[in-house]
Amino acid sequence: MFTVAAELVRNAEALIITAGAGMGVDSGLPDFRGNQGFWQAYPPYARLGLSFVECANPEHFQHDPAFGWGFYGHRTNLYRETVPHGGFGIIRDWIAQRDLPCFVVTSNVDGQFQKAGFADDCVLEVHGSIHWLQCLRPCSQVIWPNNEQIPVDQVSMRAGHIPRCPQCGGVSRPNILMFGDWSWLPERTHGQEERFQAFLAQHADGRIAVIELGAGSAIPTIRATSERIGWRYPGATVIRINTREPEIASPHIGLACGALEGLQRIDAAL
Repeated sequence: MFTVAAELVRNAEALIITAGAGMGVDSGLPDFRGNQGFWQAYPPYARLGLSFVECANPEHFQHDPAFGWGFYGHRTNLYRETVPHGGFGIIRDWIAQRDLPCFVVTSNVDGQFQKAGFADDCVLEVHGSIHWLQCLRPCSQVIWPNNEQIPVDQVSMRAGHIPRCPQCGGVSRPNILMFGDWSWLPERTHGQEERFQAFLAQHADGRIAVIELGAGSAIPTIRATSERIGWRYPGATVIRINTREPEIASPHIGLACGALEGLQRIDAAL
């Protein structure tokens, strides 16, 4: 099947990368799928009996901002320190060698594609990005780069600094769509969505290789996006790379492995 996937990449006229949480695992980022994975990454929350869903909730910024920023400050620091794995470079090499138009659609908020050198105007972050901030209220529609330094106590997981809105001085929050969210500003993501729709329209009649990386079914946004493209556009074929859930109906193909291994084995077959 890796040979088939390589042939699809070789013959593609456009490339779409759809990526979920599994894309970051090979870079050493925590696997948040299921409470056990989350608690293994964050033992203090295990002691408190708090799940990922409960921690990733904007109400904490309102009622206890040191707690809210403890979680998101730690993640900000982690993503800044993380080096994207070699799979990102493999995709960039394919783009360069074959002069392939490419767009990335990801549910990850970590900014790893941009860090790996992908153009910001060719990335759709469907849940927003931790590297951008907004007012919690919000007092305006403004979002701004997250240049904050946020020390976090590793025992209590509480932040030693609370980022503030430069407009009103109130608490700020990441420009991320959280669980039970009421104040997320979606304009940046909407702009990305418009660019992606324009990309699809431009390549609608061509051969499109959709490479889905580490996207699970618990929050099926990315899997649904891949499948929608695969069934809507006659020249599109999905290559689903997933350790746990690689199943997809023919003519699309599933590869039961991690993101980095899958990309390496496709690259070796090219």
